[in-house]
Amino acid sequence: MSVTGHNPVSQETTASIRDVARAAGVSYQTVSRVINDHPNVSPQAKEKVNDAIAALGYRPSRAARALANGVDRAVTVLTSNTRLYGYAETLGGIEEAARSAGVQVSIRVLESDSPEHVAAAVEGVSDPRAGAVIVLAFDRAGARALQALPANVSTSAAAESYLGRRAPVSESAQWAWFDDTLAAQHATEHLLALGHETVHHLAIPSTTSVGDRQRGWKRALLSANASVPDVVRPRSWSTAGAHEAAMRLLLDPAVTAILCGNDDQALGVIRAAHDLGISVPADLSVVGFDDVPTARFYTPALTTVRFDFAALGARAFELLGFAPAGEAPLAEPTLIVRESTGPAPSRRTAVSPGRRPRAGTQEKKDDR
Repeated sequence: MSVTGHNPVSQETTASIRDVARAAGVSYQTVSRVINDHPNVSPQAKEKVNDAIAALGYRPSRAARALANGVDRAVTVLTSNTRLYGYAETLGGIEEAARSAGVQVSIRVLESDSPEHVAAAVEGVSDPRAGAVIVLAFDRAGARALQALPANVSTSAAAESYLGRRAPVSESAQWAWFDDTLAAQHATEHLLALGHETVHHLAIPSTTSVGDRQRGWKRALLSANASVPDVVRPRSWSTAGAHEAAMRLLLDPAVTAILCGNDDQALGVIRAAHDLGISVPADLSVVGFDDVPTARFYTPALTTVRFDFAALGARAFELLGFAPAGEAPLAEPTLIVRESTGPAPSRRTAVSPGRRPRAGTQEKKDDR
């Protein structure tokens, strides 16, 4: 089951380097060499590319012109995290694309979203002669870094939602993003189609995708005339934070379906259900976000929304040198249906607040 939908931006923006390459019947690397006036291009290929550029009205971005002048042969990535799945996969996509293009990549970590830490990270990349910048705008720190970057620095942003629609984050940055609203809407519709009266939402705290996901979740509920519960906001977006929140939420027998902010949260919810004697999916259906590699090995295997973060990173890199100014959404995320969702139960027995985990499930203390 795929999360599909129209792509309004791609229909309205000007041609990209890949459009030119397809029209000319050459690789996009050849188009780049023509744009950069590289000597190792045959006259026939150059003529085909120039004809395609004229026919499509392609205009290289400021970053592409800078590349032609020998500037921006290095890219700095600003990110607040390098370990979480989405961040790590996006970084991998950037590095692979940069390696193929012969561009050096460095990483600067945003220690927090405080003005001091953001300013310190941005200071070293504020000179356009230092190269281009990619910001992983998955969180508040990334959004603030985009605000702080000067307009004359070639910048692109990788995000799970397009911040530029709602906030003046950066007028000059080019965007690669997923349609989080539609993804959450389809995931919620999947649960409603299974007969659940409503769907509770466990949100990720303080990220740039929160608003879009809540918008899609709420849209699906309202379209189905279902009640809209309060959003559950764990103290952190970790598995432990989700487990703690779910241990309280699941005391209500009316809760039969939960849309989680990521797969780590879903794991915490499934564990809480186990500790309370609630069966997944017989009593409770759970959906995650991201489709981490271990999601299919959860017990039960996790139904989740798959994002191609590596493609997101590659697209953010391509936007720096070879695409027209603007933004470019990727193909829609995909809902991967596995074992953690099922038909709504006829009723679920309430559990006691004092119930403890089943015998044998307590972790041993680490005396080290």
